[in-house]
Amino acid sequence: MANQEQHLPLYEKIWLKRTFQRVMDTFVLLLLLLLLSYRLFSINTFTLPCFLAFLCESWFTFAWIVILNTKWNPAVSQTHPDRLLQQVTELPPVDLLVTTADPVLEPPIITVNTVLSLLALDYPANKLACYVSDDGCSPFTFFALVEASKFAKLWVPFCKKYNVQVRAPFRYFSYAATTKREEEDSPQFKQEWSRMKDMYDNLSHQIQDVTRKSIQQLHLDGEFAVFKNTEQRNHPSIIKVILENKEGLSDGLPHLIYISREKRPDYPHNYKAGAMNVLARVSGLMTNAPFMLNVDCDMFVNNPKIVQHAMCILMDAKNGKDVAFVQCFQQFYDGIKDDPFGNQWVAAFHYIILGMAGLQGPIYAGTNTFHRRNVIYGLYPDDEINRGRKGLALTWILKFRRKLADKILMQQFGSSKEFVKSAAHALEGYAYSPNDISPSNFIQTAIQVADCGYENGTSWGNQIGWVYGSVAEDVPTGLNIHRKGWRSECCTPDPIAFTGCAPGGLISTMIQQKRWVLGLTNVIFGKYSPVMGTIFGRIQLRAGLSYCWITTWGFRSVFEVCYATLIAYCLITNTNILPKGVGLWIPITLFVVYNIHTLLEYLSVGLSIRHWWNNQRMSIITTTTAWLIGFLCGILKLLGISDAVFEITQKECPNSDSDGDDADTGRFTFDESPAFLVGTTILLVQLTALIVRLLGLTPTGLTQSGNGSGPGELICSMYLVVCYWPYLKGLFAKGKYGIPLSTICKSAALTYVFVHFCRNTVIG
Repeated sequence: MANQEQHLPLYEKIWLKRTFQRVMDTFVLLLLLLLLSYRLFSINTFTLPCFLAFLCESWFTFAWIVILNTKWNPAVSQTHPDRLLQQVTELPPVDLLVTTADPVLEPPIITVNTVLSLLALDYPANKLACYVSDDGCSPFTFFALVEASKFAKLWVPFCKKYNVQVRAPFRYFSYAATTKREEEDSPQFKQEWSRMKDMYDNLSHQIQDVTRKSIQQLHLDGEFAVFKNTEQRNHPSIIKVILENKEGLSDGLPHLIYISREKRPDYPHNYKAGAMNVLARVSGLMTNAPFMLNVDCDMFVNNPKIVQHAMCILMDAKNGKDVAFVQCFQQFYDGIKDDPFGNQWVAAFHYIILGMAGLQGPIYAGTNTFHRRNVIYGLYPDDEINRGRKGLALTWILKFRRKLADKILMQQFGSSKEFVKSAAHALEGYAYSPNDISPSNFIQTAIQVADCGYENGTSWGNQIGWVYGSVAEDVPTGLNIHRKGWRSECCTPDPIAFTGCAPGGLISTMIQQKRWVLGLTNVIFGKYSPVMGTIFGRIQLRAGLSYCWITTWGFRSVFEVCYATLIAYCLITNTNILPKGVGLWIPITLFVVYNIHTLLEYLSVGLSIRHWWNNQRMSIITTTTAWLIGFLCGILKLLGISDAVFEITQKECPNSDSDGDDADTGRFTFDESPAFLVGTTILLVQLTALIVRLLGLTPTGLTQSGNGSGPGELICSMYLVVCYWPYLKGLFAKGKYGIPLSTICKSAALTYVFVHFCRNTVIG
């Protein structure tokens, strides 16, 4: 029986059957093709607006083929942690990498909760090391971590003693996360619970009181003296070992290391990708674990056994050898009911991401990901297949290390001999012995590899590490890994692995969406595009096509804005782009079938009709506003006209006493950003077009026999106005809930120009 257990797989891939969804997806595709065919056979009435509409509908058809291809073979991975402990004599070390960038937009108390949940993982403490990258070089963040380390000495034993499920303190002590178990009735538990609650509240108040001060009010002495005369973008490397498990105790506390990499005005810092590469080098020096988990500062551990679940996939003898990374997708503890801002991505996970999992694997999402260190260092899954490829000095290293190691490794990894030694160990599959690990012994060398000039002349950001050149570093990094032939897997344990905080409002959502599309636009036109990876790399054809779902968001915005503009143009000029008579039933049927299909998909995963409508509405709004601005900014960056700016999404400060009730929850707020200018202009243009059409204000002589605008254009315009209803209310609201007067005036001017253009076009 024991021998049978040794040969059982550590994880199994289960393919999901969704026959009805396939039928509906195919039906929608057939209707799209029928609409295109109708246009081709109506060539006699092919005007310029109709030709532009044909181009837009061709793009919509291609986009649907991409979605259908992605959704066709969904799969989930079922892990068996109990078998892992039976088959593996010793669990491997794992380095935990946390990134934060701004103490204002990402309050230190959020980072503290993430770190505490990581320190309390159900995994041997001597196998874990937690590294926190602070790109804001903030004494507030360092202070919060120092104080949290003191609290962790009591919090971690408490969690493990009572098998606490949710190990981020503010979530555990909140009313919503508290669950009742038998041991919670004991007087001892109640006493310890109250004690821990009081200690956490004191910690939280202490951190928040300090962070309200200015840096000038702080006493920067002792451990904090290194923060004197530092600026966020101009300071030396700062590395501090806050906790160190010198005795290597499995039931102690993991290492906790604070890192703020050097930044200078004259050196590019490459946003989050640069921070991740510094974390990889510093952790490689200090602990050199063969596996790394990277999380954002607001992603708390929700399943304390998640490391075992991930190791089941990465260490499976049969199917895990070619898995480069394991992706756990973020879900949100503070998601507003029915997702009014369309930023929770629940349906996308169930249908798109699980669909990608059935191909070469899901995308790298930038957080909640377990990586193989040697893959991050540029290793290919099969060196024999890849022999002779350009730039693959790593293959030579493994075979001729004695002769060429020093020279080639230093060219690739940098000038630090200690780090080159650790990189060679990682590439060959070796790791430091736990007894040899002492992070404090490597501080000076770690400062060297964290300097801003260390990467000059190396392969970092190109063939090694997180890829540079985009503010969305996750997608090109994942593409670079997949193009080498590696696979990835989803990890979907029960309960879910991580929970985080969703963007709290429309403004934060727009900032996030704009940043994503800006970065994705740079990807689709760069050497790491899925097209290049499929043609010249080892990305499978369907996997490369599935990557187009996300990398072409910018193009989608252009075609949707163009189509919306054509609708308004037709109403104002009394022309048409949609069929009339019997042909009108094609787009009407397409519209009805598509909406029924997507509604049923939402209902089948337990979401409400309201949730579905909010996502449909926000899909239109974000695509035609934030995505369009992100796409234009990306094009300007590619042309060298402007530089990309990494905008951090605001994180809401957690409170264990919060009951979650807020009168402002779900309400739309506005500011003067270009995204709201575009949205307001689209709304005013559609309203003007409807007024012109319904009141018969079309200039005399514009009515053309049989070619005037019909019910199709009218319905489309009304649908857009309904989608933009929050903007319509914003035109009349005041304060932060109202669209700024300057934005309204600019939009009114643009609308006037558009209407004037339409009339001049017809008269001409």
